[in-house]
Amino acid sequence: MVSAFKIVTEVIKTPFRVSGSYLKRFGKPKGKPPLFLFGFNEWKTFMHDWFPDHKVIFAPMQLWPIDFAIDWKWRVLADRRSRVLAWQYKGVPQLKRFCRKHAVPFQYVEDGFIRSIALGAHAAPPMSLAFDAQDMYFNANVPTDLEDLLATYDFDSDTVLMERARKCIERQLAAGLSKYNQGERVSVEAIYGAKTKRRILVIGQVERDASIQYGSIKKYSNNDLVWIAVRENPNAQIIYKPHPEVLQGTADAMSDPDAVRGAALVLDMDISLSDALQTIDHVYTITSLAGFESLLRGIKVTALGCPFYSGWGVTDDRQPNKRRGRKLTAEQIFAAAYILYPRYFDPVQKEPIEIERALDILSQMRALQPRPDQLPAKEDDPLEDLVIRLSERLQATKKRKRLQP
Repeated sequence: MVSAFKIVTEVIKTPFRVSGSYLKRFGKPKGKPPLFLFGFNEWKTFMHDWFPDHKVIFAPMQLWPIDFAIDWKWRVLADRRSRVLAWQYKGVPQLKRFCRKHAVPFQYVEDGFIRSIALGAHAAPPMSLAFDAQDMYFNANVPTDLEDLLATYDFDSDTVLMERARKCIERQLAAGLSKYNQGERVSVEAIYGAKTKRRILVIGQVERDASIQYGSIKKYSNNDLVWIAVRENPNAQIIYKPHPEVLQGTADAMSDPDAVRGAALVLDMDISLSDALQTIDHVYTITSLAGFESLLRGIKVTALGCPFYSGWGVTDDRQPNKRRGRKLTAEQIFAAAYILYPRYFDPVQKEPIEIERALDILSQMRALQPRPDQLPAKEDDPLEDLVIRLSERLQATKKRKRLQP
C-alpha cells in the first residue's frame, strides 16, 4: 500500500509536474513519440520490437490510481504524440476515460489467436497481438472492434480476403496448429480406444480467466461443464481435456478433475488440441478459443458462455447476445478474427508479417520442437535453442537464394 509520506511527497511535486507537462506538450516535440504501456508484465520486452518507431515506456504493474493521478497522467500529457496501450484490464481503472477526455489514442491489447509454440505463462513472446480501441474482444457485455467487424464487414464482396481465409484454414489444419502449440502429438486411438459411440470433447479453461468472467453470465466451473455434457449426451463417450496451464502447474485448478473421472475420460497428458479433436463429434466449452478451432474442423460446438464466435449462427448458443444476429460462416469469422483484426510479428527477424508467414514460421518451429526425451538439461532453455536453430535455418535459406543465378 502507498504510504502517507509518499503520497504527501508526490502531491507536493504535482504542481511542478503539471507546469512541466504543459510546457512540453505545447513545445516542439523531441525524439520518438512515447508509447505508454499499462498493465504489461516486465518480461514483455518484445513490445520494443513491435514498436521500434516509438519510445516504449512501461508503467509499474502495481500502479495505484493516485500514482496515476499525481504522476503518470502528466507524463502522458507531456507529449501530444503520446499513445497508450493497456494489457487487458490491468491498467488503472480511469485510464480509458482519461485518454478519451484528452484525445490520447488508446487501445486494449491481448494475445492474438495464433500465438506461439509455448504458453504465455512461460513468458514466450507472441507472434500475434490483438488491439482494440473499444474493449477486450472477449467481453460479451459491450461492443468491440472485433464484434463490429463481424457485424458489418462485407465478406461477400471481398473475394480476395475469403480466398486467403480458406487457404489459411487449410494450412492451419494441415499443420495441426493452434493458439498454443506446446502439446504433445499422439495417436488418440491409443488413448480414446475404439470408437463405438458418439464422442464429446469437453474443453477445460483456467477458471479465473477473464474470458469467462466477462464472457459468461453464469459462472460455470470445468466440472459443471463436464456434467452438463454428460446429462445432455447420456449414450456418448465423454472426454475431458483440462487446460494446458492447469496440467503444467502454471494455473490452479478450481475444480478437481478427479471428481468427474467416473463420468468422463480425463486427459492427464497435455496433448495437442488438433490431436484431441480427432474423431470428435461434438465439443462443449464455456468461452474457449478451442471451440472456434473445432468449428473450423466441422465439429458441432456448444458454448455455455458468449465467446466472440458465438451469436453468428455457427454454434449451439446457451447465452444469447442481442447485438449479434447476423448469419456468418466459420470462414468469415476466421477472416475477421485471424486476418483483419490482429497484427502479426516475426520474433526472429523482428519485423511485421502477415498471417501466412506466421503459419509458416510456427509450422517450422513445431517441426523442430524436441520430443520430451530429447529435451536438454533443466538449466538450458529449449525455447531459446529452438528460436536460434530456426534463425540459423532462415539465414541459410536466404544465403542459398542470394547465391542462386
